[in-house]
Amino acid sequence: MTIEKQRNGAELFIELKGRLDTTTAPQLEAELKRDINGVERLVFDFINLEYLSSAGLRVLLSAQKVMNKQGEMIIRNVNETINDIFEVTGFSEILTIE
Repeated sequence: MTIEKQRNGAELFIELKGRLDTTTAPQLEAELKRDINGVERLVFDFINLEYLSSAGLRVLLSAQKVMNKQGEMIIRNVNETINDIFEVTGFSEILTIE
């Protein structure tokens, strides 16, 4: 998985490419811990995300909890497979998906 980040003031945009799974989730978690302080708007772009595992869901939930306290988190460009995962797990009720 590759992570492309762009910070614009209090906004942080993150595009994920590849697979967010047990192997790559710790990488995203470390990046978020390093960069999330002071962020009021966190936007994930999933246009090139192919797969999402429970480990990836855990990282997203953790980020959502932080952003509930300091701003908003949005997930964009979710493919059908990942959207189905969000629906089945109930994450579609927790996350803001555009």
